[in-house]
Amino acid sequence: MTALLGVELTDRPVLVVGGGPVAARRAEALADEGARVHVVAPHVCEPLADLVVAGRARWSDREVVEADLDDVWLVHTATGERATDAAVVAWATARRVFCVDAGGPRRPAAGTARTPATTRAGDVLVGVVSTTGADPRRTVQVRDRLAAHLRAGDVDLRRRRAAADRGRVVLVGGGPGDVGLLTVAGRRALAEADVVVADRLGPTDVLAELPADVEVVDVGKSPGHHPVPQDEINRILVEHAQRGRLVVRLKGGDPFVYGRGGEEVAACRAAGVPVTVVPGVSSAFAAAAAAGIPLTHRGVVGAVHVMNGTDGWSAVALTGLRDRSCTVVVLMGVAALPGLVRDALTGGVDPDVPVAVVEQATLPDQRVTRGPLHEVAALCGARGVRSPAVVVIGEVARPGLLDVPQGEPVDDLAPDPATMGA
Repeated sequence: MTALLGVELTDRPVLVVGGGPVAARRAEALADEGARVHVVAPHVCEPLADLVVAGRARWSDREVVEADLDDVWLVHTATGERATDAAVVAWATARRVFCVDAGGPRRPAAGTARTPATTRAGDVLVGVVSTTGADPRRTVQVRDRLAAHLRAGDVDLRRRRAAADRGRVVLVGGGPGDVGLLTVAGRRALAEADVVVADRLGPTDVLAELPADVEVVDVGKSPGHHPVPQDEINRILVEHAQRGRLVVRLKGGDPFVYGRGGEEVAACRAAGVPVTVVPGVSSAFAAAAAAGIPLTHRGVVGAVHVMNGTDGWSAVALTGLRDRSCTVVVLMGVAALPGLVRDALTGGVDPDVPVAVVEQATLPDQRVTRGPLHEVAALCGARGVRSPAVVVIGEVARPGLLDVPQGEPVDDLAPDPATMGA
């Protein structure tokens, strides 16, 4: 029977005997764990040589001798020569030092330890070994299935004992709303979370999948209604992390695209709280794609400008719309749309520039309202368009654009009155 044992090798000497690809893989894995790796072999392959040049291992270019095992914590032999590997195993056994023997395709491994096929999820390392002898292909297949399960966020990875380090904060960009667009890294962070501080937007359905004892703090905002101000959100993040908890700040879209993620990172750093960011799919790009609108299109436009509707027009955005060289994406622009239209027309933008307003992007009740610039605000009002919605302005929003071969002049594309406002 084989017993699994986690071994701490950081800053401890280990010996790798052999200079081929197998030895290189094992030496690199040991170096990654912080071990002091000594490679003994008359010749080494290029990856091993690179490891030595990088200062992550030292190399003795000769045959192995018994004295090489002095004071080491672990031995790994992978010469491919039966007699040499057997001798190394015997020396290690006599010294009561665990030895991994890589074996070979024509002989079984004979060491006193085995290297598991491993996968990592955060600070959890999962290893797979066979109890009836080395069987690398089988253990790798099992490892890969377990890795997929962990990546999907289906396993509760929260710590059950107090960690030696302090708590930390992870800002997770949840994407535009569809849970399927939450990244693998985001799901993994949620699987480790003790506390989730959640927005109103983004993949809120994923909250129902969390274990019942994960604390969920709702700090969602809606237009004109901010029950939890940003300073209070910052305080909540810092306070929970300082209690030793892993805090996930689940945000809609991407944390750094009008998500005030920068302010939250700054607040954590100022308080000495470790903080990391998991990027998300921004609604600035996802909404248009979900509606079948390419933000750039060869022969039409090649630039995109993203703006906050409450800030009003920038000179760059107006210039791009006037010469039709740019697509402008407006976030948080529903309430501001009448004023934006008025100012754009005053600023010399063509009244017939196409506009598409995408509500509830990527969700089952997604709806698109289209119209020329001078009519779009009235159309949205008549249809009761509400936030969250993304406004796309420019030639790429023209109905039927993708029905025309790339490269045809956009001036030949006349709007179809039957689809305007649909």
